[in-house]
Amino acid sequence: MKHYFLFFVLVLIQSCAVTNLKKIHNGDLLFVEAKKENLSGAISRVTENDNSISFDHIAIVERKNNKINVLEASIKNGSNKLPYREFLKEHKETKILLYRLKPEYQYSIPNALAKANSMLGKPYNTSYILNDDSYYCSDFIERSFRNDKIFELKPMTFINPKTGKTDEFWLTFYKKLGLEVPEGKLGCNPNGLSQSNKIEKIAVLN
Repeated sequence: MKHYFLFFVLVLIQSCAVTNLKKIHNGDLLFVEAKKENLSGAISRVTENDNSISFDHIAIVERKNNKINVLEASIKNGSNKLPYREFLKEHKETKILLYRLKPEYQYSIPNALAKANSMLGKPYNTSYILNDDSYYCSDFIERSFRNDKIFELKPMTFINPKTGKTDEFWLTFYKKLGLEVPEGKLGCNPNGLSQSNKIEKIAVLN
């Protein structure tokens, strides 16, 4: 009986994995839930919105020739492409939400993926100040769709809404870089992109 139960659980897990794969379309966006501490927490504190989940990372799916890859700009690997299953493993401790462009904006996906592929190999932008030599995660996605104006750049803020002052993490962060906090400079963040009226939430993947 015990062996039958174990077999049933394994089949169920495999079935869920297959179902999740079927949900994913070419050009879908993967939003990763923010953690509460360190850089992730600092991003979340100054960019949080009315959603119940705050995000600190975003990537785009490329589904081609029966393969599912994820294109992203990450601190660990810069602008890179990796298998979807590897992406899931890297974020196994946080929720990943699947978003999709609404039907009237699906036309932008081929151009966006071509642009994303052309940006691979660039380092991660650790200053979060826009430049053409390095990218951060939401910057990578915004640039991918820029020609079709799917997302938009907005003035950045590093102010903690609970204190009304620049978040202490960011004060220390930019001091170490020898830079002024880029308050008000144009940029983007995962929470802001998730609020776009051109995309819609489809599912929670893990």
